[in-house]
This record gives sequence, C-alpha cells and structure tokens, in this order.
Amino acid sequence: MSEKSTAQASFQFRGSSFDSMIETLGGAFGTFDAEPITQTRDFRWGIDLAACDSAVLITGYHQTDFQFHIEPTADTAEYLSIVVPRRGGMGVTYGPRTAEAGQGELLLYNNFEPNSVIMRGEENVVDELLINWSVVLQTLGETFETRFDGSLNLLPQVSLSTPAGQLIGNLTETIMGGIRNNGPLLQSPIAMAHVTQALADVVVRLVPHRLSHLLDKKPCLIAPRHVRRAIEFMQANINQPITMPMVAEAAGVSVRALETGFRAFRDTTPAAYLLRLRLRAARQDLLDPENNQAMREICLKWGFFHFGRFSAVYRATYGENPSDTRRRVGSSMTSV
Repeated sequence: MSEKSTAQASFQFRGSSFDSMIETLGGAFGTFDAEPITQTRDFRWGIDLAACDSAVLITGYHQTDFQFHIEPTADTAEYLSIVVPRRGGMGVTYGPRTAEAGQGELLLYNNFEPNSVIMRGEENVVDELLINWSVVLQTLGETFETRFDGSLNLLPQVSLSTPAGQLIGNLTETIMGGIRNNGPLLQSPIAMAHVTQALADVVVRLVPHRLSHLLDKKPCLIAPRHVRRAIEFMQANINQPITMPMVAEAAGVSVRALETGFRAFRDTTPAAYLLRLRLRAARQDLLDPENNQAMREICLKWGFFHFGRFSAVYRATYGENPSDTRRRVGSSMTSV
C-alpha cells in the first residue's frame, strides 16, 4: 500500500520597500508589526515558504536590520522554531531578556512566546524550520509520562560546535533539505513524521529546559507504538477491572510482546506500570484537600480491593501511610 503525500503548500514573497513587507506579511501571517532599526532608502526583502502538516521551512532575505512582532490569533499555529542563520543573525526578546544567534549557532524558541524578533546584519539570510508544537508535546508526554502545559523555558541558543548542537543541526539540515524545492520528505508523510519526532526527542533530551531535571541519567528511548497504545489504554481505563490480556489486545500484540516492550522501554512490567498509575491517582485524591471520600472509597475507586495490601504498597512507594498523607494535608489546611 503506497503512502499518500502529505498536505503541502509553497509560497514566494518579494518586495523592495519596508512598507510592502509589512503589507504582504501582515496578510500572510496575521497581525504583523515591524519597524526598521536603521534607516535606509531601499529595503529589498524576500521570503520562500514551504509547508506540510508537521513542519514549515522559511528562508528569509532582508537587506538591513529591523525588528517585528507577530501577534498570535485563534488561527495561528504553535511551533517550535529552529533558526539557522546563514548570514547575519536573529534574536528574540522575552521581556527584558534578549537571546541572539549568529552564524555557527542555532536559535530555538516557541513562536507564541517572544515579545519581538530582531533581524541583524546587512544582507541578512536565515533558514527557519518550524516543527508543529504538537510533536513536541507528544515527545514530552512520552518522555515524562504526563501532560504538559505552559512555557518549556527552552534554552534559546545552541552552539553548532557542541555535540548537542551538531546533532540538532544535522537533523535540522536533513529536514530542511527534504522539504526544500518539493523535496522527498514532502512525498512521504511517514518519513516526515519519524524524522520530526526524532528531532523533537533530541531537543527535549539535549537542550536544557524546565523539565530537564526529570530526565533519567540513563538513556531512555521513546517507546514503540504498541507500548504507547497500552499506556493510553491503561490511562483511559485506570478505574476499570482491566487485565493484561485486555491491555495486550488493545495494543495489538501478544501478552509476551507486551511484557518484552515494557521491560525494554519502561524497565518494568505492564502490571507494575498499571499499579504505579493507580497508586499515583490514589495519592492525588489523598492530596486533594477538597476530596471528602473515605479511604476505602478511594481504594475501590482506583482498583485496590484489599486495603491492607494497598497501604503496604503505598508506604513502600511514598514512604508514608495513606492515612499520614491525608492527615498531613488536613493539618496544612487548618494551619492556613
């Protein structure tokens, strides 16, 4: 069965004045506001854009320094932007802080976050790869096994002379080369999905950010699809009396393959992983000061039918009895 080509589009924009750039890009990208940093009579500019479902490649040329701001709207897509300066540089401002990158560096940022963007240098040329933010969120979810909201606080500047910079730079160049001029990646959505996921995984693991301290010291690979499906099934049915054969069936593999996958990619068994999910859910209930359910009700809610066994496993996992957790939360509320 052949692949279907991913949805794609290409555009070219050209102009010879600053006002024409504002007018053209404002119509193309939304609320666009810009101003020159240095005055010049002529302002030649150009942008080539190639887009598909999971990524966008922008190659921009600008004659002199200027800064701009794009106000996200309800229709604006959220991206991880990886900037590769070819000539000159580019910077982003976050309140009083500015991060800039020139040749030999990469600039990484979420397009919803900067207050403004600065283009530096005469005859400035940059390539900018935009990876759909949903790919990053998927990587975060699979790596840390939790939903993520808010700013990632990603380190914005990465030197291409570092091992991390070289790896990210090489993957970025591969994707850009596969997109440019109707490249081969545009004809293979499966390949595009794999390579963008690999890039997001490398960024999450090698570039410092808000969740970096949660990464294990040992390497941890993204689990294969059947393990992810099993986890999704467990999470969706965490309060139901599910069995491992049911989980394996939902994942589309045998029980043995499920066991092998969890041991290889989660360093545990599927049953132990489900137990951990249920313990975490029970603990969240116990830590909720507004939850008035009795202890046994909480146990039954999350599939623990023997209170004594639940207490023993809970104590071994969290270092305190369930009653101690609830008592501590109650004490903190009365002291407020």
